[in-house]
Amino acid sequence: MMIQQGAKKHIARWTPLAMIRFEDLIEKVRRNRPDADLELIRRAYAFSASEHKGQVRHSGEPYLGHPLEVANLLADMHLDAVVIAAGLLHDVVEDTLTTIERIEEEFGSEVAHVVAGVTKLSTIPFSSTTERQAESFRKMLLAMVDDIRVILVKLVDRLHNMRTLGHLSEDRQLRIAQETKDIYAPIANRLGMSKVKNELEELAFRHLEPKAYEALRVKVGERSRANERLIEDFRQTILPKLADAEIPIVKLDGRVKRLFSIHQKLKRQRVNLDQVYDLVALRLVTPAVKDCYAALGIIHQTWSPVPGRIKDFIAMPRPNGYQSLHTSVVSGRGFAFEVQIRTAEMHRMAEDGIAAHRKYKEGGGGALRDEQSFLWLRQMLEWHQEVGDPHEFMQSLKVDLYPEEVYSFTPTGEVKALPRGATIVDFAYTVHTDIGHQCVGGRLNGKMVPLSTQLKNGDIVKILTSQGHQPSRDWLNFVVTSRARNRIRHFINAEEKSDAMELGRKLLQQEALSHNIEILAKLTAEAVAHLEEDYGSQKIEDVYAMIGYGKISAQHVLGKLVPQSDLLERQVGNAGSPPVTQDVQSSDERITVGGFDELMVSRARCCNPIRGEKIIGFMTRGKGVSVHSVGCPNVLNRLYDPGRRIAVAWDSRVDPAPYIVRLAIQVEDRQGILADISARITGINTNIRNVEATTNEDQYGRINVTVEIRDVEHLERVLKSLRGVSGVLDVERASHEDSEQGDRVDLDTSIFR
Repeated sequence: MMIQQGAKKHIARWTPLAMIRFEDLIEKVRRNRPDADLELIRRAYAFSASEHKGQVRHSGEPYLGHPLEVANLLADMHLDAVVIAAGLLHDVVEDTLTTIERIEEEFGSEVAHVVAGVTKLSTIPFSSTTERQAESFRKMLLAMVDDIRVILVKLVDRLHNMRTLGHLSEDRQLRIAQETKDIYAPIANRLGMSKVKNELEELAFRHLEPKAYEALRVKVGERSRANERLIEDFRQTILPKLADAEIPIVKLDGRVKRLFSIHQKLKRQRVNLDQVYDLVALRLVTPAVKDCYAALGIIHQTWSPVPGRIKDFIAMPRPNGYQSLHTSVVSGRGFAFEVQIRTAEMHRMAEDGIAAHRKYKEGGGGALRDEQSFLWLRQMLEWHQEVGDPHEFMQSLKVDLYPEEVYSFTPTGEVKALPRGATIVDFAYTVHTDIGHQCVGGRLNGKMVPLSTQLKNGDIVKILTSQGHQPSRDWLNFVVTSRARNRIRHFINAEEKSDAMELGRKLLQQEALSHNIEILAKLTAEAVAHLEEDYGSQKIEDVYAMIGYGKISAQHVLGKLVPQSDLLERQVGNAGSPPVTQDVQSSDERITVGGFDELMVSRARCCNPIRGEKIIGFMTRGKGVSVHSVGCPNVLNRLYDPGRRIAVAWDSRVDPAPYIVRLAIQVEDRQGILADISARITGINTNIRNVEATTNEDQYGRINVTVEIRDVEHLERVLKSLRGVSGVLDVERASHEDSEQGDRVDLDTSIFR
């Protein structure tokens, strides 16, 4: 999404605070960590100042301000001198002539190790190919396991960069904001660092969707005074009742839900602002766990609890270590709000996550391999080690970084934490791979349910298995965990490869028989070795599989084994018995298949790629080559074996035929907006095929427009033009577009007053 003119002005006003003074940093460290090695920090500061001398940031400020701010944020987390020194030095190897060896010589191996890890992560080529990006993220995960302090420094580094992002070019703003939202914020969440995660998400939202951000900021701002009064009323209502019950209170405050969280809820649940239950929340901090549960009772006596909205994360902590009691209640005046109750220690963990861990307070180092909070990371690494396809790896990584957990139980009472939307099959694979493969049914709370049934908190699940049962491809349509998806796909790919090998072997035999050739006599050790070399395979079975998948023809392979002249002679001699060949042609002449002729080619309907987009091809059984855009969800999420990938490219010849593309436009409901949108589209020589418009109660609407597009550059011009229309909040290309839509036009202008 391009940043609009008005939004750019808004972003440009985000100026950082005055550069922190080093002595203020030292004072903060002395206050938070009395035992800290202040001399180490002083030497690191002096070294950083010397190395960065003369360097400036894009804002024009001295570069030294950045490592100082990073160190200050790390000090706010009460981290040790090694981490703070590493924060001061984290850019010297990347941006100056300093080497890691010199850092180790000057500051010791521990500081050097953290700086080296951060430097390695800082050079990740996010804008490069998916293959390189995936490999870089594998290294990031390994670095996190090796020493968690590496990612702590990197997260804080990214946080300060996001605070000053407005000084960069638009394309860099968008790229950095997107990777922050997709990768860094979820990692912070997984480490329990809610303060960092929340601010990263909020800053990314500002840059990625400036219009939606501003519109929501204004709407929430209009209610700010009323919300503040509500929070204070709630505080004054509950404080005396807690005092009467002799429940000690460390802190009782309130907050308004973050804009990004509100935005996500509005999009996900399709509700308006008035229907957001936890727009306002109270947070109660007590000294002990028993006080938490006692306070919960008082709160439910004071206000009516909302059924099904009570969550006990104290008894069942989230995988990132988060603990708290959550309850939604309704006040006497009918206002719904959320109350969170936790101990002071739980609150520190909720804010700073792994950075607040006791081992850091004791100078225990950064490995923490035995911590329960790192179980998710170890599992993620284990599962992803088996994923060879980089596109699949990146998608699986994102799935694993975005868990909204549900907690279910085995019949023996063992808790299984699964992402929201997880099914019986997902549960089975968390128990064991063989249990997943052999799963034939499930009992949910004692009742038989379909395998696709989604689990809820508190469900007791019993998996029914049958010896010899095999997973179904249909399971890929509803499983959500990467573990289940990878295991199912691996099994199916192995089975399909076996079928393809057998089919390819028979096709080669048939082709040989049509020429009166005994194929076994031609498959000498030397001939097989030549075939394997020619087709880049490791064994003859792989060649058979390539034939079976349709990547190569049996005729082509036979031509490698028998001289062409011999084949022609034998074919003439058997005119009465026509040869068995693959008679296929390209069905989409706009796309070419590298290295192969006579293959059927079709653009996938799910993503409907257009000229200029990066595309990827997969061999399909019986349908030739299916061509998708690189970012198509069905490529990222579904069932394609990397071994079936085939190189495809857009034909260089002129392509007069248009592509049919559907656009989804989020708008404010105002008079004349439909006419303005239509005028913008037709004004850049673009034909409209179909228009559908709807609106909802909170003055927002959605317009779906189907247009004829020449190439991806033409599409970008259309999108950019539409984003400039007053009242347009967001424009995106809709997925699952049917390329064969008719010319029907449905206009209901009455909804836009």
